[in-house]
Amino acid sequence: MPQASSPDISTTIERLAGALASTAVERDRRGGTAKAERDLIRQSGLLRLSIPRAQGGEGASWAETLMAVRQLARVDGSLAHLFGFHHLLLATVRLFGDQRQWQASYTEAADGTVFWGNALNPLDKRTRITAREGGYAINGTKTFCSGASDADRLIVSALDDQERLVVAALPATRPGIEIHGDWDAFGQRQTDSGTVTFTDVRVTSGELLRTPGPLGSVFASLRPCLAQLILVNIYVGIGEGALGQASTFTREQARPWISSGVASAAQDPFVLRRYGGLWVGLEGARALADQAAQVFDEAWRQEDRLTTEGRGTVAVAIATAKVAATRAALDTTSGIFEVTGARATAAGAGLDRFWRNARVHTLHDPIDYKLRELGQWALSGILPTPSFYS
Repeated sequence: MPQASSPDISTTIERLAGALASTAVERDRRGGTAKAERDLIRQSGLLRLSIPRAQGGEGASWAETLMAVRQLARVDGSLAHLFGFHHLLLATVRLFGDQRQWQASYTEAADGTVFWGNALNPLDKRTRITAREGGYAINGTKTFCSGASDADRLIVSALDDQERLVVAALPATRPGIEIHGDWDAFGQRQTDSGTVTFTDVRVTSGELLRTPGPLGSVFASLRPCLAQLILVNIYVGIGEGALGQASTFTREQARPWISSGVASAAQDPFVLRRYGGLWVGLEGARALADQAAQVFDEAWRQEDRLTTEGRGTVAVAIATAKVAATRAALDTTSGIFEVTGARATAAGAGLDRFWRNARVHTLHDPIDYKLRELGQWALSGILPTPSFYS
């Protein structure tokens, strides 16, 4: 299993996870922007985890960074999402931008206080970019803008007059950007994945990332692979967190069923059988997630030497892990109630948040389409085709 890159970083992640856990249940009820907790992440220095040492970062591999995402997801799926997407959005500048752009973004973020947010969502085509004297202007609306609230920088997409996707990296405080606190899903309640509107937002030529997605290069097409892999680790972490808290509840609070013939719920053979099944599902998802992370790291190191076939191998590994992680997270977060009993449904226990988080987040894209891709690969050897979504 991948580990953090140094004992100090491991300790930092554990301390941050402990701090987030202490308020997770109450914040889940409240929803809204987790400003204090986002500042704890800033103060931890972990926002520079994936930044190369040459630009002042920790130089962690993607396997190590993703393990940090997973550890945070065990206690707080929302903050793990924002933390993972910060690193994804920084990587977006690396993949889509030129050397000057990504080196400047990495160096700026290396102080650990610059939080990146998302306003990309290419599925929402209501945002347009037009040429203006001295640059460009963006107008329109984006939904599902995770982490835009309290962000310092945003990755933004818009369509030009030829319906081509244009991506830019902008300060979140640029005049004309309005971030709305309208995220009201029943899970992932503090991802701030709501709406952002753009009114004559000025964009300079130097802020455009010129090689977006599969249209840029094979290396650039790793961006959706990384996004999917972050989700995989969030799902695995949510499942692990649910199983861990349920285990404690079963040992310490659950009562044996009246006809079980045992002294404690932890001795009930049916309870043990169910825990065993949940463990197997999560263990399989963990192994596939770790394997996919290693494959992704190998591809990332290839940079512009990455081949179409190499990229396809990454996509297959991540799609496989995505299906397994989705199933394990949903099975675990709903199945824990069958081994904890009616008392575990009390609001104060907060165990329902794991299922709500997993259910909302796994709707990001249907796994049936991942299974179709995997079926094409297994049956006919056809690799997944790069897109902005997978």
